[in-house]
Amino acid sequence: MGVAASPKSGVFWMIVSCLAFGSMWVLIRYASREVHAFEIVFFRNAIGTAVLLPMMLRNKGLMRLDRVRANLRRATSGFIATTGTFYAVAHAPLATALSINYTAPLFATVGAVLFLGEKIHARRVAALVAGFAGMLIVVRPGALPMTAGVLAAVISAVSTAFSIIAIRQLVATDDSRSVAAWTFILMTPPSLLVALTVWEWPPAHVWPLLVAIGCVAAIGQLSMNRAFALAEASAIMPYDFVRFGLVTIAGITLFGERLDTLTIVGGIVIFGATVYLAVRERQLARNAIAAVPERPD
Repeated sequence: MGVAASPKSGVFWMIVSCLAFGSMWVLIRYASREVHAFEIVFFRNAIGTAVLLPMMLRNKGLMRLDRVRANLRRATSGFIATTGTFYAVAHAPLATALSINYTAPLFATVGAVLFLGEKIHARRVAALVAGFAGMLIVVRPGALPMTAGVLAAVISAVSTAFSIIAIRQLVATDDSRSVAAWTFILMTPPSLLVALTVWEWPPAHVWPLLVAIGCVAAIGQLSMNRAFALAEASAIMPYDFVRFGLVTIAGITLFGERLDTLTIVGGIVIFGATVYLAVRERQLARNAIAAVPERPD
């Protein structure tokens, strides 16, 4: 299934994704007051599977067992990324965790160079340097403590980078709904094993939060995959900043986090670098297509 040229639809689904994932982060913070983050990851995956599995079963073309192996790579990186993200949301300031999370496309670019042999030139190198400088502004090693929550956010960003590469490859050939559903299905067993190491049954009043986390996670994943399937990354990435605004405001108004100017500045620098990389990637792709001579009839 190729990418359809529908940037407006892509932007719409990206904004839906931002709203869903922003809501999820708020719900995680509330739930983590009484339930360990590892358990929340499991319930996110199990409930998300319950939400998406009926759709898979109704559409037999989505339940392709021959695509399990291809989806397993995305699910593996996704499991590490989700576990790291949920732990970071529970134990680090929300704006800090999200700013670090925005470095994922930077790590994805580095990964493409190291593992896929992709060439990189001066402008993209400059964007990478700026982006990682932004992360240093946020983390401020030596000036701020490297807490377990901040470290989890960094691990999550690196793992998310591999997920970004996998998602782009998968939605080029597979239905975006199938990619989202297989992610939840394949992540549920390992997340249960990890959750069992800290298991305590959640109190009754927390269950609505856990169900809501699973539902909005499924909506967010479906929407994000749909956005990438409908439009180029450069067209939709700028709108992901909606998530930064929502999460930062939530941290200040709902959880009493202080407005850290340097974190905001670092987050903006990181985000600007990731958007530039997406735009530059599109330009290089178009130049490569234009450089291919037409074959005579």
